[in-house]
Amino acid sequence: MKIAVIGTGNVGGALGKGWAKKGHSVTFGVRDKADEKLKSLLKEAGPNAGAASVQEAAAFGEVVVFATPWSATQDAIRSAGDLNGKIVFECNNPVKPDLSGLQFGQTTSAAEQVASWAPGAKVVKVFNTTGAGNMANSHYPDGPPAMFYCGNDPGAKKVAAQLASDLGFEPIDAGEITSARLLEPLAMLWIRLAYAQGLGPNFAFRIIRR
Repeated sequence: MKIAVIGTGNVGGALGKGWAKKGHSVTFGVRDKADEKLKSLLKEAGPNAGAASVQEAAAFGEVVVFATPWSATQDAIRSAGDLNGKIVFECNNPVKPDLSGLQFGQTTSAAEQVASWAPGAKVVKVFNTTGAGNMANSHYPDGPPAMFYCGNDPGAKKVAAQLASDLGFEPIDAGEITSARLLEPLAMLWIRLAYAQGLGPNFAFRIIRR
């Protein structure tokens, strides 16, 4: 699958490298292709990864993944150009700068904001409820961590589930796009447990059944 990853930070880098190593064609959308950090990322990702402008990457991708800081996401969507008909993964959390909570929630969500900024795109909320370290290495001895996702387009959600599975997660369908109002606070809980409550980043949420 052709995947554009907009953002080369911890989350974007982990996702892009993981998919490239699974055989997907990944293009990172960047402002500066000469950046040394980008060169290192591409070397780690291997031959299935490349870089282009944000607009070029978005045009290339069957899936366009926004893994940018929330404050930069609207500009990134503008730079991406026409996303009509594209599958868009929205991986952001509208976290306050001091990590004390979310900027908004319950009555709207980052995913719904992105859907309004990219009319015609098939937006799926995914890859937001755990840390980048788990995206880089999802292995736990008790079994695969859960990766919750939600959206309104069944086909786009099926793609999200497959790409989550490719990275070693158990994909869990959380419903329509409005369920992002629940997933974003869940991400805040993960952040709180990891960094305020001292659990550290090497834990993940998992569904258990009987």
